[in-house]
Amino acid sequence: MRIHYLQHVPFEDPANIVSWSRQRGHSLTGTHLYNYEALPGLEQFDWLVIMGGPMNIYQEDEYPWLAAEKQFIKAAIDKKKAVLGICLGAQLIADVLGGKVTKNPQGEIGWLPVQFYGEALESPLFTGFPATVRVFQWHNDTFSTLGEGCVCFAGSEACGHQAFVYKDRVIGLQFHMECSEASIRSLLRHCADELTDGPYLQTEKQILDNMGCLKTVNALMDEFLDRLEQYYLKRE
Repeated sequence: MRIHYLQHVPFEDPANIVSWSRQRGHSLTGTHLYNYEALPGLEQFDWLVIMGGPMNIYQEDEYPWLAAEKQFIKAAIDKKKAVLGICLGAQLIADVLGGKVTKNPQGEIGWLPVQFYGEALESPLFTGFPATVRVFQWHNDTFSTLGEGCVCFAGSEACGHQAFVYKDRVIGLQFHMECSEASIRSLLRHCADELTDGPYLQTEKQILDNMGCLKTVNALMDEFLDRLEQYYLKRE
């Protein structure tokens, strides 16, 4: 299977999605949008993965490639590709599906609990997911309104919309389960100015002290990717 990812900044890469792809024998290619690399043809990949980034989806004047990226994501969804968005990636998907992305009342940074719920958990992609998981968060915006056909299946105390699914093949995750220790340390280096005071903003020390959560979230992410792979191949 051919997986293609969109990367918005040098320090937010696919992390453990890389190792999962290699272990399963899939090809993995990427477009580094911050370098103004050309987007591939839709016939060149089966899955699209859209990574996070510190910019907002509405900053097209500062990041002009955002406009083309949104059109590309919409085209991939219309072509019935499997599409996974993480953090900013999820917000971009929500936007092209008719939702709204706005500032969340509270920023979330660090290892914070999310609750899984809703009819999406009846899907084979999510059946058996735990009720609550401590995941890695780093966001200030959120998809405050979801478009028609999108089903929310996770939320947190600070942010009601943490994850959604659309037609069992388009998934948005506000949080990070693909993260590695290296990717988290990279965020801490490049985005330390965001570690301000707030009820849901952890310190660098708190984040590093809770790295033991990685094992659980990485295992859950691998399980989810395996299920998406099975669903996609069965559909083919």
